[in-house]
Amino acid sequence: MACIIKRMARKIKRQLPSYFIAGVSLACTTMLTCSTASLAQVHVLQVDASRSNGAVQPTMWGIFFEDINLGADGGIYAELVKNRSFEFIKPLMGWDLNGKKLKEGSFLLINEAKERPNNPRFLQVSLSDAAAGDLGLVNEGFRGMGIKKDLAYDFSIQYRRLTNPISLLLQLKNSSGKIIGSGQLTLNATGDDWQQASTSFRATDTAASGQLQIWLVGNGQVDLDQVSFFPGDTWKGRKGGLRADMVQALADLKPGFIRFPGGCIVEGHELSTRYQWKKTVGPVANRPLSINRWNNEFAERAAPDYFQTFGLGFFEYFQLAEDIGAEPLPILSCGMACQFNSAELVPLDELEPYIQDAIDLIEFANGDTQTKWGALRASMGHPAPFNLKMMGIGNENWGPQYLERVKVFAARLKAQHPEVKLITSAGPFSSGEMFDTLDKGLRALQVDFIDEHYYMSPDWFLRHANRYDHYDRQGPKIFAGEYAAHPPKQPQGPLRNNWQAALSEAAFMTGLERNAAVVEMCSYAPLFAHIDGWQWSPDLIWVDNLNSYPTPNYYVQQLYSLNKGTKTISIEEGGKALSGQDSLYASAVLDEKQSMLIIKLVNADGVDKKTVLNLKGLRIKAKEAERIDMKSTDPLAVNAVGAAPKLIPQKASVAIKTSNWAMVLPANSFTVLRIPYQK
Repeated sequence: MACIIKRMARKIKRQLPSYFIAGVSLACTTMLTCSTASLAQVHVLQVDASRSNGAVQPTMWGIFFEDINLGADGGIYAELVKNRSFEFIKPLMGWDLNGKKLKEGSFLLINEAKERPNNPRFLQVSLSDAAAGDLGLVNEGFRGMGIKKDLAYDFSIQYRRLTNPISLLLQLKNSSGKIIGSGQLTLNATGDDWQQASTSFRATDTAASGQLQIWLVGNGQVDLDQVSFFPGDTWKGRKGGLRADMVQALADLKPGFIRFPGGCIVEGHELSTRYQWKKTVGPVANRPLSINRWNNEFAERAAPDYFQTFGLGFFEYFQLAEDIGAEPLPILSCGMACQFNSAELVPLDELEPYIQDAIDLIEFANGDTQTKWGALRASMGHPAPFNLKMMGIGNENWGPQYLERVKVFAARLKAQHPEVKLITSAGPFSSGEMFDTLDKGLRALQVDFIDEHYYMSPDWFLRHANRYDHYDRQGPKIFAGEYAAHPPKQPQGPLRNNWQAALSEAAFMTGLERNAAVVEMCSYAPLFAHIDGWQWSPDLIWVDNLNSYPTPNYYVQQLYSLNKGTKTISIEEGGKALSGQDSLYASAVLDEKQSMLIIKLVNADGVDKKTVLNLKGLRIKAKEAERIDMKSTDPLAVNAVGAAPKLIPQKASVAIKTSNWAMVLPANSFTVLRIPYQK
């Protein structure tokens, strides 16, 4: 995600374009404007299928994933136990030791860093005639555990050096302490090697904020580690997998790509905390934990319990992309830590390990099973290649030092893997000296893609829908990698995902679609936010421990993605593209596979607009079309977290004419028309 706008403004305000600072504080009044002239005016729109601006790529509309706002641990990664291997900076964070016989020495935290550098800590337990209630542990989960009535839950634990058989009594408790599920597991294997034991049991009630109680029963001593608890309804039923409702929300977008793992996660606060993909593959128990860079980034939203266990690692990211039909787009460190934090750099002559990581990742994704990294992929259950086609070099980095590193990376990667497209960064700003320097330098290097980011006010999005109308079609392609409208004067949190923001994004996206010849990929950011654990807003999908709640912004993205077509065609008024004239915006595409003309129209004004559509260059197949509307008279309307969404697309059948087809665009509305035609 874009690195910390608030902190950016404080630290380098002098470098910000003046309109950016004004834009984030300027109320967007365009949507609320009512004028007598606009009520009387009739807009005649010419749609000409014989005039195309270029192809729309299958990757046009995608998704951006970063482990922020409890997006991975505590979110889409379905593990319910927090700090399952006692590796947090505070080793017992998330745990409470309890019981009538609890005393000094009952639990000892042991560190075997030399023998087990990736997972050194474990809990040693000593029991003396312990019965249920005498000695136990309770885990609080990630802001509690979401428990569903009648659902089976899978518990597992690693143990060793057992002196006598020990039983575990497992209990699920709701926020009132009531037991809503129980199971039992006996540990009886002896020896110095780690063993794994598991069991399943069902919940008898639903709880939004439950806990897991573990009572130890018996005599003797045992070492415990990797205490894990997963719901039985994970995506595709994979053990230790992902939260099905969150993945389904992504699948329903039908994204063309998924960018991962970030975002600022890639860079790290310093290089030691950067994302290193090789530490996220192989057996889950062997993946070393790392602090999440959003752990303490915002003092007002501190999350000291936010770490990365990497149960969701690069293998799982690739698998997720495959599951939802999206192209994988991994982003790798280029040897530059976050420049708003430490700005730590690896010298150019020490960049080799970073470049080798990129080369090895291509082998992991695409290599034959006889190669080192291809064999690892196969051992994890996927002998077939993942068909990686693109990769990002750095995230939101800038300056001559970044251009130097791009040049080195590109030379090596293109020499060995010319088939892989490279994504490069235009930095954190959408204009200004820093942006211009990067844009000029990257174009000189003839990179494949330039990744542009903009977190701006709704007014900025409305005013810049023509941003790409005059971009060089022969130069690098554009990846609109992170964008979201940030409404002014709205409190941080889900209220920022209001209709004003979503509608301004819909308007801006007409410009992205109209310029699909140069803008080949786009993604809103960030993706997920837990209502009790977020650091940044607005976000595309809000979640709690049980459910996912799509925002109006989500449905705007979905309408574009489900209706992306295969090539753009002309839609104009008076010979000009509709890009804000009288608060109207428009784009049109053909879906040649479905023989469908798709028109997108935005009325960002506070009054209805009369329009007439003239269709040219197509033979309409039927006299009925589908009309999909999203609208609200309240620009501040939201889809409330915890409730069924109210601001959603509404579908209807409409009769059409090829010429002089009159229609009204409601105030503050986004309309999609789907019109079948004959080839």
